[in-house]
Amino acid sequence: MEILPPSNTVFSDSKSHYEILDALRGVAAITVVVFHILEAFSFGDHQKQIINHGYLAVDFFFLLSGFVISHAYDDRWNTMTWQDFFKRRLIRLHPMIIMGMIIGAIGFLSYTFPEVYPLSRNVSFGKVMLVMLIGFTLLPLQVSMDIRGWIEMHPLNGPAWSLFFEYIANILYAFVLRHLSNTVLAVLAALAGFALVHWAVTGPSGDLIGGWSLDPLQFRIGLTRLLFPFLAGILLARVSKPGHIKNAFVWCSLLLILVLAFPRVGGDRLWLNGIYDSLSVIVVFPVIIYMGASGTIEGKGLLRIGRFLGDISYPIYIIHYPLIYLFTGWVIENKIPLAEAWPVGVLVLVASLLIAYGSLKWYDIPVRKWLTERFMKKNKMPTAKASGLPPTSNQNG
Repeated sequence: MEILPPSNTVFSDSKSHYEILDALRGVAAITVVVFHILEAFSFGDHQKQIINHGYLAVDFFFLLSGFVISHAYDDRWNTMTWQDFFKRRLIRLHPMIIMGMIIGAIGFLSYTFPEVYPLSRNVSFGKVMLVMLIGFTLLPLQVSMDIRGWIEMHPLNGPAWSLFFEYIANILYAFVLRHLSNTVLAVLAALAGFALVHWAVTGPSGDLIGGWSLDPLQFRIGLTRLLFPFLAGILLARVSKPGHIKNAFVWCSLLLILVLAFPRVGGDRLWLNGIYDSLSVIVVFPVIIYMGASGTIEGKGLLRIGRFLGDISYPIYIIHYPLIYLFTGWVIENKIPLAEAWPVGVLVLVASLLIAYGSLKWYDIPVRKWLTERFMKKNKMPTAKASGLPPTSNQNG
């Protein structure tokens, strides 16, 4: 299997990437953007949503994160402290969290659409700045601090909720999960899987949507969506031995898009859609990740596309939603149908891609390089070659 160097990492000791897994993160992230653009026309009715299961991309990200972190760090703890681990994760994730909050504040101050976001009518500039500064820390806001009316823990940039749970997963991994045997992990994953199926099948909406609020029920949904995928990802990285699958990038991308775009299942029989969500997360996503780890991207053209997708996957996910707030407010407040609004929707997608790429090249990478030099220079860990370990491939933070 061809081993590629990381294309945008700032850590000199980073393990090489599973190139397809990087690209699949980008495929999922762009699908999320399209899902959110089209969500403006469903008016909260899940039956009418186009790209219907795009929300499951979050569960795919959690599973991929468990796989990535286990692969990247399981064999490093004899040379790495938990402080080093958290420095690396913060350097990898946090600069773009700050950028997403800044873009969110600019978007909120430019136009609020009070009919769509009822709490935005009487929000002072100072309160927006306070919400932004708290957002920089990723600490979740209480419902009383909401400025939009959607009860989000991060009302300037809604998808940041999943990064909050990602940090919870990192804490669990560093202090608990890395110490557990595969048997114990398998038992915990089975219990978490049961909880996931139970909620998806018996919950009031027949799906896994939710997790973005400090409301007790929403917080429970967030933990439910986090625990099985993350545990399963760690276990998959530990026990699987990737094979050799031709055209894996194409097949994995098509399968992932199919799962995320599949129409709502079951109509009024909500439990049927819950079964679809459960099978997607518990069965199909691990298969996709295994297939992605078992192949390479063939051809220079596809390789460039794959690297681009991998590079912009995190930036576009964490910066696109402020544009969605504006687009959704414009569509709903002016009652604009999809047939008329689609050119603007395409513009939102293109703008998200451009802002993500610009943020990556001119902000994220330079800031992470500076932070690495400032805080990690004396804490370099041995590379696989220097430590005598066999070369492996995956993305790492």
